[in-house]
Amino acid sequence: MFTTAWTASPQLPSEGFTPNWSREGFWRQSLRQTVRLSAGGGRVRVRLSHAYGTSPVRIAGATVARAAAGAAVEAGSPVRLTFRGAAEAEIPARGQLVSDAARLAVTAGERIAVTLHFDAATGPATFHAQAFTTAYRGAGELLADTGGAGFGETSESWYFLTAVETDAGRTDGIALFGDSITDGFGSTPDTDRRWSDALADRTGRPVLNAGIGGNLLLNDSAWYGEKAVHRLGRDVLAHPGLDTLVVLLGLNDLGFSETDEQPTYKPAPVVEAGELIDGHRELIRQARGRGLRVIGATLLPFGGSDHWGEHAAKAAHELNEWIRCAGAYDAVADLNRLLADPEDPDRLLPAYDFGDHLHPNDAGYAAMAEAVAELL
Repeated sequence: MFTTAWTASPQLPSEGFTPNWSREGFWRQSLRQTVRLSAGGGRVRVRLSHAYGTSPVRIAGATVARAAAGAAVEAGSPVRLTFRGAAEAEIPARGQLVSDAARLAVTAGERIAVTLHFDAATGPATFHAQAFTTAYRGAGELLADTGGAGFGETSESWYFLTAVETDAGRTDGIALFGDSITDGFGSTPDTDRRWSDALADRTGRPVLNAGIGGNLLLNDSAWYGEKAVHRLGRDVLAHPGLDTLVVLLGLNDLGFSETDEQPTYKPAPVVEAGELIDGHRELIRQARGRGLRVIGATLLPFGGSDHWGEHAAKAAHELNEWIRCAGAYDAVADLNRLLADPEDPDRLLPAYDFGDHLHPNDAGYAAMAEAVAELL
């Protein structure tokens, strides 16, 4: 039985937070992407998504290997991936492609590299904007390039790759569902210090990261993904081996209406706490319908950030009180109080603040993971 050991939620091709290759796509190139697994096993398979594509994408070849430094992989570890027995395949427009299981022994916490070769133009690529992990691109067919010298270009996004599964047979997986805080903004790039990584290390259980930077609970966004109440089924519930869902959402719904500095936030409706509560209830309903235990996390303090304002502060307080007291969730992780500055509870404790008064740093993410681990 296969268990999902890593995920990235797909997004519409866009400029994103940093320069990326999603709009231009790939042509006569190879793409190498590294991911950190939260479950081991003797066989692995990958899922490739083109959820936002209008034409099929041809995969001319693919491999999976143990990652080494940079674009390199361990010598002797690359294994050719096949798709229904064939070395070549197409990701259907608005669909996904699942590889056959490949024999590669892996352990929880290990990093693997998936390399894809595109011999035909892909067009705009379904991607995940904020990977906080370097991806590598090079000209031509580089599936056998173990040293990584051919991969001369880099990006901090993931493309097409949305899941890696292993034959671990685990059924105790945890999914973290949220926005940029779940995605790992503020963590140190290329070190796997998101709170999903910390939770996997702390619990020894598979942990899936279903965060999208900028994501909204109630509204779609061109840059920041489909609204959470719509994407939960695809990005979480469709993955095998899950037992628990942790929800941390609503801050962008409130904060985007408080600033006019970012054009991508527009239109940004003024959202009331009651609307967010209804959205949380819908997520709980969907998750319980699949038999999951659901943990609610209170919104982190965000005083002093560009999301802060009188209305956002009031609505966030009301939402957090509902999460704490309503009994709608099976358990509550009060991350707001955990990460707050005792001298100013509306603000993040400086030791946990990445610097923008909105996102935690590595230490903050580790503290969040410890709090949730105690509820499992």
